[in-house]
Amino acid sequence: MTDQDTLQRFLFDGTDIRGEISTLANSYQDIIRRQKYPDSVAELFGEFLVAASLLSATLKFPGIITIQATGSGPLNTIMTECTQGNKLRGIVRGDLAAAAVGNVLSDFLGSATLAITIEPEGGERYQGIVPLDADNLSQCLEHYFNQSEQLPTQIKLSANREKASGVLIQQMPSSQSREKIDADWQHTSALLGTLKSEEQLGLGHSEQLYRLFHEDGVRLFEPQNLNFFCSCSKQRTERALISLGHTEVQGIVDEQGAILITCEFCDEQYSFNQSNVDSMFDPDKPVLH
Repeated sequence: MTDQDTLQRFLFDGTDIRGEISTLANSYQDIIRRQKYPDSVAELFGEFLVAASLLSATLKFPGIITIQATGSGPLNTIMTECTQGNKLRGIVRGDLAAAAVGNVLSDFLGSATLAITIEPEGGERYQGIVPLDADNLSQCLEHYFNQSEQLPTQIKLSANREKASGVLIQQMPSSQSREKIDADWQHTSALLGTLKSEEQLGLGHSEQLYRLFHEDGVRLFEPQNLNFFCSCSKQRTERALISLGHTEVQGIVDEQGAILITCEFCDEQYSFNQSNVDSMFDPDKPVLH
């Protein structure tokens, strides 16, 4: 199958409806292989990841979009994020064994909320929050767009253990007549509603769109690559330790001999010994090796 780890924009000629289609394979595997997620949890996480890739395409500026569900169920947090440069990462927290039998969202997260956070590069952070009260993530995201963005939006998400795929269509502001706007949207959204999970996971982007909209003049744009990327580094971890203060950091080193920190996104480990602590808090002090 082609179109793995890519995001593509598409448009419908003669309308003001835009779309995005995305498939994750290697990037998805790069993330979940670091964690021992049960199949049902991995599939839900895959839907969150591909949803983040679709929503990143709606950004009109460099930045990061984060989708985070927080709840009272076996899983207390699912978080995924994607930059406008199409770099993905995410994490699931909670009782994975208890969540393994989950089927609908409430089985995994109980009573929960969904937060969509947009962080423009160098700009002001914006967050929209909606209840996570539908059976699936697609419906919750559609509710978010209808409420926060006031743009009719339809989303189809599918995932298995190997890959995750998603399609988003959205009615943009238009100068056309209300009757034509409504007719175009009802027609297009009804066709997208016929897309099956096995088609999303088994067909390339152009094949999916041809099956759905071959009579509607769809223009598919060039693909953008998607990949896993973790922004952690020893320098960023060091800055986090400095923010704790010298006394607390020194106390940990005195008790444990060194500080070992593991990134929860990529499993990279960073070790800080007494010499490192001396350099952090008194960089001008000569260190005896």
